[in-house]
Amino acid sequence: MNMALFGGSFDPPHLGHDSIVKMALESLKIDKLIIMPTYISPFKSNFSAPPALRLDWVRKIWGNLNKVQISDFEIAQNRPVPTIQSVLRLYEIYEIKKLYILIGADHLNSLHKWHEFDKLCKLAHFVIAERDHIAIPKELEKMNIHVDISSSKIRAGLSDTQIPPAIKDEVIKFYKGIKMQNDFQKRIENIVKILDEKKAEEIEVFDMQDRDYFVKFVIIATTMGERHAYSLTDDLKEGLKPLGEQFLGIESSPDWVVLDLGDMLIHLLSPQYRAKYNIEEFLNKLKVERE
Repeated sequence: MNMALFGGSFDPPHLGHDSIVKMALESLKIDKLIIMPTYISPFKSNFSAPPALRLDWVRKIWGNLNKVQISDFEIAQNRPVPTIQSVLRLYEIYEIKKLYILIGADHLNSLHKWHEFDKLCKLAHFVIAERDHIAIPKELEKMNIHVDISSSKIRAGLSDTQIPPAIKDEVIKFYKGIKMQNDFQKRIENIVKILDEKKAEEIEVFDMQDRDYFVKFVIIATTMGERHAYSLTDDLKEGLKPLGEQFLGIESSPDWVVLDLGDMLIHLLSPQYRAKYNIEEFLNKLKVERE
């Protein structure tokens, strides 16, 4: 059996990947094309979309193509898996006469670092998809396509025209959600840093996104008294406005100051009021919204 292996993080899959799949099926004399998403690349420290979601995307795009088989082997290991291990697994399952490994030209610089690379070269034949006008050595077989598409640009929201139609809407929604969460995290870190540096105590952050509440996050801190509360208010306004935060309203009293940032609330309370009103318990009891 002649077979090709196309692995990758597919975070997310894009039309460049699709071009590689289609050309491999058209130009290589193969009986089967295995598409194998990684759990995580051995050369990366993290992923954006979780493995199960990336596997689902890959199945939606290519799962019904003739000669294509989607493999969850690497994802099922729940760890980084070197390509040599996946190749040996294929040799255990199939009677392979010739095995191709499909990679993008952007992997050429690190190819020699692949685990047991010399052994891998004896077991498989590399086919390189052109990308970013990277020179491909003459001794390597290449696919005459130019894959100048970046998954990182899609994740950053800089491009959505290169996402396969079958998954486009959910991919955009997912990465927009990730970006929003990252933005929230940075904003919260800025707020907490100011409160901490200015001696606020018992700082707590409540994520209300899945609860029946009118803001996304609530931040609560204890003050050392009236003057401290007003000073913290000034410090937050001075520190956050240059970062783009908009204060929609501020309600002040000697024991309780509430700052409204639209999608966040900051409560600054005296120790007596924090104990008396126990906002934490109220927030924790709010019901979880059901979709």
